[in-house]
Amino acid sequence: MILEAFGSAVLGLLLAWAALHRLSHRLPSTPLVLSTGVAGALFGDFVTHSALGTGGVLPSLVGAAVVSAASLSLLLRPAGRLRRRSVPA
Repeated sequence: MILEAFGSAVLGLLLAWAALHRLSHRLPSTPLVLSTGVAGALFGDFVTHSALGTGGVLPSLVGAAVVSAASLSLLLRPAGRLRRRSVPA
């Protein structure tokens, strides 16, 4: 169980690093992104492990990756400027 949690944390860290590498212009500060990736992966591992029991490591890692990616996607900012249209009077 400890190795499963450690593996999930490393997986979340890798996903956060990849997101920072590819989308650094659309993400907030680096420590926030890295901690969000790890926290999302640990929470995903916890939820998957609670739902499936001790079914195996692979489903828990998949659940950790999905929740970590979803958490990281919430940090993304829009790519371009938002168009502001004036409201007709």
